[in-house]
Amino acid sequence: KAEKKQQLISSVIDAMRLKEDAELALRQQGTSNGAKRSALITEAEKKALVDKTDVFVFDCDGVIWKGDKLIDGVPETLDMLKAMGKRMFFVTNNSTKSRKGYLKKFQSLGLKVEANEIYSSSYAAAAYLQSIDFPKDKKVYVIGEVGIQEELDLVGIRHIGGPADAGKVVE
Repeated sequence: KAEKKQQLISSVIDAMRLKEDAELALRQQGTSNGAKRSALITEAEKKALVDKTDVFVFDCDGVIWKGDKLIDGVPETLDMLKAMGKRMFFVTNNSTKSRKGYLKKFQSLGLKVEANEIYSSSYAAAAYLQSIDFPKDKKVYVIGEVGIQEELDLVGIRHIGGPADAGKVVE
């Protein structure tokens, strides 16, 4: 299990390095007058990138969808990567939904994603509190959305606040 985790981490780091390399290449493609030209990636470079990357991490908002509309080309891209045996993870800093809520959104958009491939900020908060053995006799005050509350419920962490306290003012 530890070896698999290390391989996953290595794959993510490799993807990050590829991104950094691509950004560096873009900065170095200036013309003699200092103007930048568009960097076009060749088909061979696309294939090389996909071939040497085992794990892809996608942000959701603005990458997979905009609002409730799927971005063109996403289903085909995800299907291709899955057929190639690539691992994919979907991340969002939007706490309005739990992983279960995001799973429903993926499904409503026709995307085949597993709950264990989704990492939201609400899930991360609950997982962190669970990892530090948050005391069972204490409560968390949630300043945020229902997604946080749902994730806390799943790990048995008691809470107060959330949307029910929206609009309350401290005097």
